[in-house]
Formats: sequence, C-alpha cells, structure tokens
Amino acid sequence: MNLPDPERLLTEMAAALDAHLAARGIAEPRFIGIRTGGVWVAQALLEARGREEALGVLDVSFYRDDFTRKGLHPQVQPSELPFEVEGQHLVLVDDVLMTGRTIRAALNELFDYGRPASVTLVALLDLNARELPIRPDVVGATLPLAPEQRVKLLGPRPLALELQTFVSAH
Repeated sequence: MNLPDPERLLTEMAAALDAHLAARGIAEPRFIGIRTGGVWVAQALLEARGREEALGVLDVSFYRDDFTRKGLHPQVQPSELPFEVEGQHLVLVDDVLMTGRTIRAALNELFDYGRPASVTLVALLDLNARELPIRPDVVGATLPLAPEQRVKLLGPRPLALELQTFVSAH
C-alpha cells in the first residue's frame, strides 16, 4: 500500500480547514493538538496557514476509557492550554483517527477546562475503524487498512507515515 505524502495532505487540509471555519464564521480559532502526533500536525497546519499563535497540547492518558486496562504510559506529560477554553472556538487536531476513543477522551478533558463555543475535529488520517460515533470535520485521507495494520506518524519534521503490520497472537 502506498501511503500519502503528509506534506501534500497538510496543504490540502489547511485550505479545507480555512473554508470550514469561514463557512461557520469563525475568525480566531484556538488550536489544540493531542500529544504527540496531533501536536505535530497542528503545528504544521498553523505553519501552512501562515499563522503564529499559541498551541494547546492535550495528553489524554488519564481520560482514556482503557486506562485501567492499559495502565499509565511512561511518557505521560501534563496538558498545556495557554488560553481559556470557555466560549472559544477550538480546532482539535489528531494524527490518526481510528476507533474514536482518543477523541472522546480529549473532549472529556476539554470540558473539564470549560465549555467551548464549538469544537472542529481535524485528523491527518482516518482509518475508518470507528467504535464510537465520531467523525472529523477536516481529514487529510481515509485509508482502508487490514485489521493487523496500523499507520504511525513520524516527526516532528519532516512528517512521514510508516505502515506497520502486527502478527496475530492466535
């Protein structure tokens, strides 16, 4: 399988995001990336849009519904939101949208900070393996993968995609 070029996707996504925000009358959204790949994608989108603004960072580890099963990842870091969430138009960015559970965790965490006016969801890749009814507003590409396949974003710069295949334990 040939994976798309992340830089090309980001250029297209920046234009699609600008159009989406303009259609909704949102002039000054606040960007939040989900650690780690979502932060890299959010930074690249801000650059592609020619914008220099504060970027929020979420680490959703404590908000995941599988936290008790998986335990604490050793690289957990605090979330950093250098702006108010209450009443703001937020652009929530992740690298790969698969089941929707990471996004659900991110929304739960954001609402602990306040009630945003709106949340626009942006994902570089959609693997279309949803377990929850969550859909991105702007997506770079949708990839149909086999159950044993995953895609990993490598970065921070230049961004690259790597196809990974896992052997089933059965």
